[in-house]
Amino acid sequence: MQKNKKLILMDLDGVLNTYKSDYCESFIPPVKEGAKEFLRKLSEKYDIKLFTTRNKLLASIWILENDLGDFISGITNVKELCWLFVDDRCIRFDGTYENLFNEIENFKVWYKK
Repeated sequence: MQKNKKLILMDLDGVLNTYKSDYCESFIPPVKEGAKEFLRKLSEKYDIKLFTTRNKLLASIWILENDLGDFISGITNVKELCWLFVDDRCIRFDGTYENLFNEIENFKVWYKK
């Protein structure tokens, strides 16, 4: 990781691949169209780590098979100190619990909207 780049933890399933609630422990779905170009552009300014609960070896193989190794500096399942998280199942806290409660109650993942 270069010292001048901020770290982004990037989720795998539903963000970088075509996952849509069809989880299989031994198979990671294909890379999502546009993901490689997105990571290439993002990695010019940011350090990117894959943030996933998947098997680390399987995720490493997926990265290599999809030619993403130049853009992803590592894999973690630990919430590391970082500048930003990117995930398909998250809500940004705006400082108001009432708003947060409503966001939680009405949450839908992007592919179910």
